[in-house]
Amino acid sequence: MLRSKSFVKRTKKGNVVKVVKEHYLRDDIPCSSQACTICEQHSRPVLSRTPRSTTTLKHPHYIIPDTNVFMNQLDIMEHPAIKDVVVLQTVREEVKHLSLPVYNRLNAILSDSNKRFYMFANEHHRDTYLEKLKDESPNDRNDRAIRVATQWYANHLKGIGIEAVMLSDDRANRDKASVTNIKSLSVRNYVESMKDVPELLDMLAAHKDNSLEKDKIIYEEHLSAAQIANGIKKGSLVQGTLNISQHNVLEGTVYSKLDGEERTIYILGRKNMNRCIQGDIVAVEILPKEQWKKNTSLAVEEEEDEEKMYGEDSLDADMKDAEDNNPDEVGEPTARIVGVIRKKWRPYCGFIVKKSVHSKSGSTAAENVIFRAIDRRIPGIKIKTTQAHSLLGARIVVAVDSWPANSVLPLGHFVKSLGSSGDRETETEVLLLEHDVPYQEFSKRVLDDLPVEGDEWVVTEEHVKKENRRDLRHLNVCSIDPPGCTDIDDALHVRSLENGNYEVGVHIADVTYFVKPGQTMDEEAANRGTTVYLVDKRIDMLPALLGTNLCSLRSNVERLAFSCIWEINENAEIVNVDFAKSIILSKNSFTYEEAQNRIDDERMQDDITKGIRVLNSLAKKLRQKRIERGALTLSSPEVRFNLENDSQDPVDVELKELKETNALVEEFMLLANISVAEKIYSKFPMSALLRKHAAPPANNFDILRKALSEVDITLNVESSKALADSLDEAVLPNDPYFNKLVRIMTTRCMMQAQYFCSGTEIESEFRHYGLATPIYTHFTSPIRRYSDVIVHRLLQASIDPDAVYGQELIDKSKMKDLCDVLNHRHRMAQQAGRSSVELYTNMFFKNKVQIEEGRVIRILKNGFVVLAPKYGIEGIVYTSKKPGDTSPFEYNEEHNSLVAGDVIIKMFGTVKVEICVEGDEQGMRQKMRMRLAEPYVEGVSDLVSLNNKRKQEGAGSSSSSSSTTGNLEQKAKKAKQ
Repeated sequence: MLRSKSFVKRTKKGNVVKVVKEHYLRDDIPCSSQACTICEQHSRPVLSRTPRSTTTLKHPHYIIPDTNVFMNQLDIMEHPAIKDVVVLQTVREEVKHLSLPVYNRLNAILSDSNKRFYMFANEHHRDTYLEKLKDESPNDRNDRAIRVATQWYANHLKGIGIEAVMLSDDRANRDKASVTNIKSLSVRNYVESMKDVPELLDMLAAHKDNSLEKDKIIYEEHLSAAQIANGIKKGSLVQGTLNISQHNVLEGTVYSKLDGEERTIYILGRKNMNRCIQGDIVAVEILPKEQWKKNTSLAVEEEEDEEKMYGEDSLDADMKDAEDNNPDEVGEPTARIVGVIRKKWRPYCGFIVKKSVHSKSGSTAAENVIFRAIDRRIPGIKIKTTQAHSLLGARIVVAVDSWPANSVLPLGHFVKSLGSSGDRETETEVLLLEHDVPYQEFSKRVLDDLPVEGDEWVVTEEHVKKENRRDLRHLNVCSIDPPGCTDIDDALHVRSLENGNYEVGVHIADVTYFVKPGQTMDEEAANRGTTVYLVDKRIDMLPALLGTNLCSLRSNVERLAFSCIWEINENAEIVNVDFAKSIILSKNSFTYEEAQNRIDDERMQDDITKGIRVLNSLAKKLRQKRIERGALTLSSPEVRFNLENDSQDPVDVELKELKETNALVEEFMLLANISVAEKIYSKFPMSALLRKHAAPPANNFDILRKALSEVDITLNVESSKALADSLDEAVLPNDPYFNKLVRIMTTRCMMQAQYFCSGTEIESEFRHYGLATPIYTHFTSPIRRYSDVIVHRLLQASIDPDAVYGQELIDKSKMKDLCDVLNHRHRMAQQAGRSSVELYTNMFFKNKVQIEEGRVIRILKNGFVVLAPKYGIEGIVYTSKKPGDTSPFEYNEEHNSLVAGDVIIKMFGTVKVEICVEGDEQGMRQKMRMRLAEPYVEGVSDLVSLNNKRKQEGAGSSSSSSSTTGNLEQKAKKAKQ
């Protein structure tokens, strides 16, 4: 059946055209019930023959939710107990229009065969399609379509004893349904009838008026989207992403342009944050200059009493101090949030605060309790639960529903329980969820895209002939990687040419041979974005058959590769470069140490060893050229854990050692990335996927420069070359660690490198500041980075005139969206890796008290941040626990130091700290604690003595701790005398 309508419209050029829209209606769209004998099922029916019945709905039934159910109660719909659901086409399209993330989650449910969710094309069914009535809003038309489709199902299934029930939290919609005898229920009433699944009640989204503290605090209402857009256009408002300080949960920052210059803008206190959460994209109004931040930051952790934390007095102490300071002094820009452009709320992992549970043990009455996220930057969340006591001591997931202006805290609901606090598997799952890392097993649809031969797949002569690959199997190719590496992306070769130059090749795994555009596996890799490396495991971007087998360039196995081959002279100058799909046969898979031993052992004179020496010599020259151009050599404290084989408990921790061969591989990978970037940009100037690193604003270095000036060292930040030269000169003769410490601190002043689409930036913005190169991309790790997969496709299209490529390579908008996803995934993967190190560090120090040397890297008003080089860990040493508490130390603003008598704590200073791991009163948040051991300061170092004594009486401590503790106790006695 065909319905059509025509109308005329005027184009932008003023022409009048007639538009005809045709809508095909069918009568053969099945209901997909296994019990139905009327429909002709075109595929296997989805809905069960015997669906659920409940205490309220005595008969078996299918449920048909409206749009708002999926928008507001999606966690309920994802629960395993909710099955046999009809998702109407009307609803699915409306969800797509309202929220793409919710739409993607809905599609994931539809694709899960265990859930039995069926998408019914009601907009194309002859009996359920509706025309919009005159003066009827689109929303009312869609509600009517949902009721009509529910009625059709009810009539259609009447003869087989199955009912159709509309789920809706819209009372008006339910009232209209009852007029025509359509069965309907609210989500609350429906889950209340499911007596066998009581936890569903806890998962109901909170109502916006569910505030327990309506009169406690009144936040300002947010501006409307139109007001925000107008304010940004006029320049009265500034847009940016809210980042909450790790050291002070009452201090946030927004990085944005102010007066034409990129600046860090401070948001101080909960009132000025105005109900916004870490990561929200916000609109801020700059405060008058007399209210700008003029003081060093405080270290503030959340208090046990949430009311104090979020009450009227929660303006940051810095904010109060600003009023008393010299009004002529110009501080850091400070602002208040006036509106939200985009909420970045997500499910949060954490625990229920024990003090907030008031019911008796065993009670199943619903009560309001407070949830705290593992991420300290997230405010407490009020949830209503019937299982408060059973959830105490567990890691749970909670979603935020709203944050009304009259509620002290945001309101949310329980999603699921993950397991017991302290369990390694549970804590690892928590950190993966917290960093939005997709970690589920690969689905069958993904695995179906793997070669049917499995691990029996081999390279054949057809790959040479049909694909015009270059046969490089005769070359002395080898790989150099960390110990235990199984996903080998890259390999190298070098050989002498007759003209005295060298041919050097970088060979990268040809992942795109196996991963094709449009495949489910390609979509999954794009979503994962990157492989995530944790201390004890790896979350792969690609299935193991590819990542650690068919694509991995292991030795003595023929593999498909994408090769970048240069002719290089003795001075490491590039004569020419060539790119080709190839076949290689790696002769050796070295670790960095093995390759280094070959270089150093003069007795080894085989061709491969000689080749590694040539590569090493060329790499040093390439590196020198980069440094002369202004490339930075920065540093970070990286540690490696030695794990016990059986339990996987950390038994030792050590700093990673870098060898010459690390730099050898790095230089040629950098060169390959630069060469490929130039090639793909020449072919795709508007859609090349590149990587940039912006120059940091000069004021990022202000604190570091001031601290260095105290030791007569000048840090020149006019250019990357000036900075690199300054870092080389930042040496103290009697302090061998000083230069590395300065480089570590310089790294923290840098901007984050970003993927971007070449068509969205001017060419001068392409520059990679840290590498001092005008153009750069990622090509060398396609097994573990999806960006490299796209770059391989771009490169193939650039060198092959007959290459056929899809729209995704030339669509600037799609490439930009992909870059946004990759930047997010890359950033989250880095943070997940750091959190994994933190988790294992806490495990390593559990029941231990150790005193180690540390270096001061930041001064706060009420403490200082210490880096312990031996373990690569850092923490805050508090001189007073809370702002305003009495402390032996006074803050000296002029020299940015803390002074107690003749003891001065300054940046770069050396101290000894006691390191231990403590939890809160419930042990729900393990945290590294550092206390000052030396120099001794009464009232601060005394805490070390008391703490060690307590530890010794309990679990005992190491001999080094005991001896130091004894010295401190003697000093404490002398000081008191």
